[in-house]
Amino acid sequence: MKKLVVIGAGMASGRVLEHLIETDPAAYQITLFNGEPRGNYNRLMLSPVLSGEKTYEQIVTHDGDWYAARGVTCRFGEFVTAIDPARKVVITAQGETPYDKLVIGTGSAPFIIPVPGKDLAGVVTYRDLDDTNKMIEAAARPDAKAVVIGGGLLGLEAAAGLRMRGMEVVVIHLTGHLMERQLDPAAGYLLQKDLERRGIRVHCSGATKAILGTTHVEGVELADGTVYPADLVCMAVGIRPETRIAKEAGLTVNRGVVVDDAMVTSDPDILAVGECVEHCGQLFGLVAPLYDQAKVVARALLDEADAFRPVQTATKLKVTGCDLFSAGDFADAPGREDIVFRDPGRGIYKRLVIEGEKLIGAVMYGDTADGSWFFGLIKDGTDIGPMRDTLIFGPAFQGGGSPDPMAAVAALPPEAEICGCNGVCKGRIMEAVTGGATTLDLVRAETKASSSCGTCTGLVEQVMALTLGDSFVKPAAQPMCKCTDHTHEDVRRLIKSMELKSMPAVMQELGWKTSGGCHSCRPALNFYLLADWPLDYKDDRQSRFVNERNHANIQKDGTYSVMPQMAGGVTSARELRAIADAAEKFNVPMVKVTGGQRIDLLGVKKEDLPAMWADLNAAGMVSGFAYSKGIRTVKTCVGTDFCRFGTQDSTGLGIKLEKTLWGSWTPHKVKMAVSGCPRNCAEATCKDLGIVCVDSGYQIGVGGAAGMDLKEIQPLASTPSEAEAMEIVVAFVQLYRENAKYLDRPYKWIAKVGMDWIKAQVVEDPASRAALIERFEISQSVYRKDPWAEHAKPAERKDWGPMADLTRMEAAE
Repeated sequence: MKKLVVIGAGMASGRVLEHLIETDPAAYQITLFNGEPRGNYNRLMLSPVLSGEKTYEQIVTHDGDWYAARGVTCRFGEFVTAIDPARKVVITAQGETPYDKLVIGTGSAPFIIPVPGKDLAGVVTYRDLDDTNKMIEAAARPDAKAVVIGGGLLGLEAAAGLRMRGMEVVVIHLTGHLMERQLDPAAGYLLQKDLERRGIRVHCSGATKAILGTTHVEGVELADGTVYPADLVCMAVGIRPETRIAKEAGLTVNRGVVVDDAMVTSDPDILAVGECVEHCGQLFGLVAPLYDQAKVVARALLDEADAFRPVQTATKLKVTGCDLFSAGDFADAPGREDIVFRDPGRGIYKRLVIEGEKLIGAVMYGDTADGSWFFGLIKDGTDIGPMRDTLIFGPAFQGGGSPDPMAAVAALPPEAEICGCNGVCKGRIMEAVTGGATTLDLVRAETKASSSCGTCTGLVEQVMALTLGDSFVKPAAQPMCKCTDHTHEDVRRLIKSMELKSMPAVMQELGWKTSGGCHSCRPALNFYLLADWPLDYKDDRQSRFVNERNHANIQKDGTYSVMPQMAGGVTSARELRAIADAAEKFNVPMVKVTGGQRIDLLGVKKEDLPAMWADLNAAGMVSGFAYSKGIRTVKTCVGTDFCRFGTQDSTGLGIKLEKTLWGSWTPHKVKMAVSGCPRNCAEATCKDLGIVCVDSGYQIGVGGAAGMDLKEIQPLASTPSEAEAMEIVVAFVQLYRENAKYLDRPYKWIAKVGMDWIKAQVVEDPASRAALIERFEISQSVYRKDPWAEHAKPAERKDWGPMADLTRMEAAE
């Protein structure tokens, strides 16, 4: 079998391997070298990793399993130091590797401004995961300050990410307005205003004179004498193709490694792809042309004819809330005309540049919905004469009649590009939808549309809506409540990334519309802060629902139910006597055995609650938390102790789980069960978390439900060890606590994040599991208390007036 060596595990070479292996998996024996100690990941998504919106694991494109399953030999963390074309080998510190064909995908290197102090500790670039991790580490320091040199795409994404991490950030840009290659001055001004509203200071027309400090960066001095203090300096002023090994090997190199239309270098057995390439005197830094190159390289490796033809690309900024679109040529020149629309109140600006009867450039800020339509007119060279008078208003106003919000996407021809990163056209998406890809995730899997930078997601959904008609259901991102435009997911992310540790901090920093929040957002904020900052945040009783405030379930007549804990459904004569005595003493109208194997005292007056708790406490009984958004109960069967079919001690495991998890708050109630054998008497297969004991150990499943939605658990893990089963359960609960939307049961959360992601955190990565357990134990050290014991104290009972605060924030469950 022929040998293929690939240098560089970036996005372009990764796409080469995808195309090659999909077409002919037996064509080559493949060896992949990469200087980074990891495989291919989506570098476009480093900005969300920096800001805290995503994790590295979420942006991995090809993990170790992917390479292994396809027989690719990976040499990660191993630098190729030389290529010997005469002997057809690549050379590393570990030796030589022969090839029949070689693909160079070395990418680019960041440009470093040659100023004093450029080599100080704390000066970083922004090209890979290691750079990103350095910035995240710097942002974790108290009162840290950052200076970003460069106001282009990459610099602004770095600045926004660092600001979301809580740093003070200054952007220094050499020219008069931001992103001057993509924006005109008016749009650059609007972008600067948006960034300044986010707390990012922008200094345009600023030339860096020196980076100050002795051993570590302390500040940045500009040519005009301005000095900005800094603990971190990020240089994002441009890139250069990484061509050193190609040049030393004798290949033709100008600014980049020179290739022909088939992506072949001056050596017929060596190809190149990505940012290191120069084709017809042009370099490429956006992902769309790199993916086009990858297709051509894969076909060339299979001796199939193809030719790389660069296409125009559009620009979008991946900073949340900054809607920006730019395409074509918008520079001033003789014979060109502008059509401009401004709406200062809404921060909207649109500029179209026309030459003759052709649209040659478009800049849009604040409203970019029609960007793809304008881009299509630019690429196709469409005669815009007949629509000139209404052109600025977009496709909805062409052809007369009332504007149609779907007209923009309907007007696009089938060949119109929807996803620029992956080169996916409208017709391909419609074909996938017609073939059964009726959700966004299925469209992504089928076509790769919106799977890279994600900025085309809204347009992809519009194409789906056009294709499916009334049957299309768009997932609605509802705001948390009327107090804010942020979703629950946004608030959770920002609380973590901005280190907001109090309710006033959240409301101030995130722009709450009401001063103190409302009955809808306050319980959610209280839980998010409690879950994320257990050592810094104090639980706010008044921000809890009435059941949790009063530590009992309110009934329809205003009385309460009291349910003591019976771990695993096991009780004793002493506990039964205490329950009976309490029922008689407080004239309880009903004593009922529940489906969760506990005894419920129903109809208790509010003023009697503390005294009843005191009596039950005296018998050693504590709250069963039957009223909480938290861990409720662990239902068990008798297991091996008495049942002839029992395979494991289900009762003992259930008691351990309930006592370990007791008192932990969660986004919604969590019910559990442990069945001692597959006969499933404890009904473990329809719980939020269920364990079925078998001869070989324990089968753990999650995401069941037996209420208005009936769902069977999904397999999470199997283990022969009771101790490991405990660890997996605790880690799962903590992962749910840290990531789920408030009031989402586990099955709803699992549907959003996917079982694969959960397994990766809880089952497959021991370090991640251990970290989750550690964070759970920290939280329990603060909040694992019996509220009945606290409020049963005589000194506490003065707070329990007759029916003073029974205003319901929630209907009783």
